[in-house]
Amino acid sequence: MKILVTGGAGFIGSAVVRLSVARGYEVVNLDALTYAACLENVAPVADSPLYAFEQADIRDRAVLDRVFAKHQPDVVMHLAAESHVDRSIDGPGDFIETNVTGTYNMLEAARGYWMEKGQPESFRFHHISTDEVYGSLGETGMFTEETPYDPRSPYSASKASSDHLVRAWAETYGLPILVTNCSNNYGPYHFPEKLIPVVVLKALAGQPIPVYGDGSNIRDWLYVEDHADALLTVIEKGEVGRTYNIGGENEAKNIDLVRTICTLLDELRPGEAPYADQIIFVTDRPGHDQRYAIDPTRIRTELGWRPSVTVEEGLRKTVEWYLANEDWWRPLLDRDGVGKRLGVA
Repeated sequence: MKILVTGGAGFIGSAVVRLSVARGYEVVNLDALTYAACLENVAPVADSPLYAFEQADIRDRAVLDRVFAKHQPDVVMHLAAESHVDRSIDGPGDFIETNVTGTYNMLEAARGYWMEKGQPESFRFHHISTDEVYGSLGETGMFTEETPYDPRSPYSASKASSDHLVRAWAETYGLPILVTNCSNNYGPYHFPEKLIPVVVLKALAGQPIPVYGDGSNIRDWLYVEDHADALLTVIEKGEVGRTYNIGGENEAKNIDLVRTICTLLDELRPGEAPYADQIIFVTDRPGHDQRYAIDPTRIRTELGWRPSVTVEEGLRKTVEWYLANEDWWRPLLDRDGVGKRLGVA
């Protein structure tokens, strides 16, 4: 099987690339190398004969057509997206262009290629999305695959739009698609603008560790390598046209997560004072969803997949990775917007 992975130099995409090559699949990594992408993320497999890289932008349809014609993939795993909610508040245009128009271009390029190949039944277009399309939960309840869409940010609205496009291309043109919606990912190679790497790096730098609002917002945390395994499971076993929600089964309040990271750092790299002393509460993000939680029953019962890493295990692995890989994250701190408060509207 040859897999075309869009966004394969990003956080989740690179985990998919590394795992796919490790399992013996041919992989074509298509990435525009925007600010959050790093080819270092795929360095462990870059010399493999199973791996190829194409620097290309999903907003450029002509380039996409050439990539499909050149590499002849059996499967598309579409992860390329603008993904940072705070950036979407400040600059929603990039999210519409990449997540909506870019997905449209990918669908049309894939459809044209699929038609030219004689509409092979084995072809798959797997669109990777987020649980944020469902909106916000109260104290109880969980997102299922039937939960109505209710996006609250420019980012989640753009992903909801792309989900609808993918399903429309299946219904209208018969394109064999799969859709997955995941909870919050974390782990190695996480770009340092998201909560967990921000906490680790602010703590190490002796800077204030910002927590939005009162820290009571709840997320379900999914270790990125578990997510990559789930995505390949969906490709291998999923029913065409089906949606699968992928969760980590690890709900936690933001403030509890931050304090756990501080405790791990106290153990692994002790400072003069407890790192939790650096925590400060800052003005909340506009429209900050209160709680996300995924009901993973479908993927567990139909495909036999469950996460293998608890949030306690995953956080320890993640903190240890950042402590051991300063040469990876240090240069990223100079990239546009990193380390600054964004999304204050």
